[in-house]
Amino acid sequence: MGKKYDFEYIVIGSGPAGSAAAINLAKAKKHVALVEGRFWGGSNINTRDIPYRIALDFSHTYQKFLSLPEFKNQDFTFSLPTAVSHQLKTILGCGGNNENFFKTAGVTCISGYANFLDNNTIAIGTQKYTAKNFIIATGAKLKTLEISGTEQVNYLTPETAIKIHRLPKVVVVVGGGSTGCEIASYYAELGIKVIILETAPRLLPREDKEASEAITNHFTRELGIMVLPSSKVVALEQNDSAKRVIFVNGRTEKMIRTDCVILATGSQPALDLGLENAGVKYKNSGIIVNRYFETSAKNIYAIGDCLGKDSSTERADYEGTVLAMNIINKTKNPANYHGFVRLTNTNPALVTIGLNEDDLIRRDRKFKIALVPFTEIPAGKIYNTTYGFIKLITDKTNRLLGACIVAPHAELLAPELSLAIRHNLPIVEIASTPHTINNYDYAIKLAAKKLLTKK
Repeated sequence: MGKKYDFEYIVIGSGPAGSAAAINLAKAKKHVALVEGRFWGGSNINTRDIPYRIALDFSHTYQKFLSLPEFKNQDFTFSLPTAVSHQLKTILGCGGNNENFFKTAGVTCISGYANFLDNNTIAIGTQKYTAKNFIIATGAKLKTLEISGTEQVNYLTPETAIKIHRLPKVVVVVGGGSTGCEIASYYAELGIKVIILETAPRLLPREDKEASEAITNHFTRELGIMVLPSSKVVALEQNDSAKRVIFVNGRTEKMIRTDCVILATGSQPALDLGLENAGVKYKNSGIIVNRYFETSAKNIYAIGDCLGKDSSTERADYEGTVLAMNIINKTKNPANYHGFVRLTNTNPALVTIGLNEDDLIRRDRKFKIALVPFTEIPAGKIYNTTYGFIKLITDKTNRLLGACIVAPHAELLAPELSLAIRHNLPIVEIASTPHTINNYDYAIKLAAKKLLTKK
């Protein structure tokens, strides 16, 4: 007779990856427990995607009204506490921190932080739980290790930055990646002086150079944001009157005084759960898994941001679903990451799909590019859009490899390109598809037609 366990599966972390795995397994009548140390539903609902969507929609809308010539002499005011309250209400309406959602799906919910005692046992406080199998979906946490003084300074994080009820006079955002640019956009659009410090030579260093330049130009010219690239923050200091940000630019150490510091310094996998005790191999960059999310411990899987790969809610949910289906159906289907979208929700927004130029150069692959600025199409003139464009990249056989979009609500233009990349469609399919002439998507058709004529 086999050993008896409390559960068949224990999933650690209720974010999009863990939620998808736990609910699908429960639907298949598996005896599943879900462990959560903080907010039920994880960061997507409670602290990241949904709150940011609400906050940025508010700031983008406010900025749009201010920029319209019809309202040039109007005085618009807003209530920030009301805007933040709307955030919280919407989070609850979307199922934020809702333990009952999982219980209704047949999942046993356990509150607390898990720590492995061995590969079949975890401790949560003084209580022990056993399982035949575990799924680790602990996500990621803010990375601040290279900055001294963080323990003594009252700084804001990406989570708290959009929830304060009183705006500061000056904000220093440390980090010019996707999250840092979104935070900077939020504050600048509400009329606050913003300074961005980015270690790399330009904002959004992961993205195409044209996209980085477009967002930077919009920030500096339209929003008045001061962008300081090649600036590594080394320390934070604070006294009664102000905070100080110490950074190195070139070989010179400099200092900025401010009343608000926001750390958007990236994330690192949350791995503090006794993985050594369970025989799970990992690096600081994430848990090591094979193509099927299996760890070095034969009964333990890992999915989501704890792997240290590209981060998105859609990707995490997909990984949880793929793993659950493999378990339920006793199959070994690897994940297919083609066509996933990387979004920076500024205004204009930035979307990257598939491979970009740097990716292809590193892989020594030949490619063709077509870029259509919105100034060349009717929509650009209708909406007075000066910074946007569509950029498509194909291989020599005219199969779409990647796309870059800088446009208002750029994510709405992404699905047809995601479909083409995921299913390896020839670019002629996009070029021959009808597109609305007076909308931004017409630039997709023009870029596709350009690529068909390129040798």
